[in-house]
Amino acid sequence: MIAVLRAHGEPEPIAISGDDLAGLRQAALRLREVFAAADAGTAAERINALLGTHARPPRLTMHGGASGWHLHVDGSDDAPWAEWFLTSSGLALAVLLAERQAPPGGFCASPSRGRPFVNVGRGAARRYCSATCGTRERVARHRTSETAPA
Repeated sequence: MIAVLRAHGEPEPIAISGDDLAGLRQAALRLREVFAAADAGTAAERINALLGTHARPPRLTMHGGASGWHLHVDGSDDAPWAEWFLTSSGLALAVLLAERQAPPGGFCASPSRGRPFVNVGRGAARRYCSATCGTRERVARHRTSETAPA
């Protein structure tokens, strides 16, 4: 988790406690509800509920000059990691839904994966978490059909 935050420009020091990790897991479970939405209306209801319960008024911050100006809807620059993750993700998913007029993500259709993905493309709705995963599934189906008795 810390490596991901560093890779995305989170200023040091980065520390995640056991309580932080438990809160992040709970936040991820709440976000899964958005990814499970079958349509844009249901996703919007779930995002609105999440933001209505956890988000604060939008504010611009640059973390004391450690980063460029960006938008936050958590309580403060010192908010717990779970609050930041849940509110920032909710805001980002809301923007994607508004731009695409479609659910902002889903779950990978691969039986071996099932992981959530964010749908940022403009084309048809995605079914797989990555192009690599989709290709792997197509190849597996093709191989199964070649070996099936006629």
